[in-house]
Amino acid sequence: MFFLGQMAFAQAWNGKGDQKLQVGFNGWGYGNGITATYDYGLGSIVSLGAGANFYFDGYKDDNKDNNVFLFGRLGFHLQEPLGLPEKWDIYPGINLGILGKDFGFGAHLGVRYFFNNNVGIYGEFGNNGSLGVSFNF
Repeated sequence: MFFLGQMAFAQAWNGKGDQKLQVGFNGWGYGNGITATYDYGLGSIVSLGAGANFYFDGYKDDNKDNNVFLFGRLGFHLQEPLGLPEKWDIYPGINLGILGKDFGFGAHLGVRYFFNNNVGIYGEFGNNGSLGVSFNF
């Protein structure tokens, strides 16, 4: 019964003050590897965050100096404007940062689904995308 109660209140996007940590596999874009991102809600639809991608192979231009992408990110959460159920969030966003010794850019369309108040899954699809687990704080 406790588990069902927790599922009933799962919230994919809370707006201002919302905090999400995501960890996943980066399977396309500048390379293949792992990624971690953090998002903080500035308002009802806007979030600002940061992240890092660590690539194991498939580096940009086959240059091993390009195996880390450190970036800031901006997202626009469409849960409320689209009238989505509380467990779902769709968010387009951009990433801007440093890729090795170069400038890096990424654009994505993301989707999150939360199983309960704390844990969900996500996918970000675009020129720099990933799949993984999302944590709510």
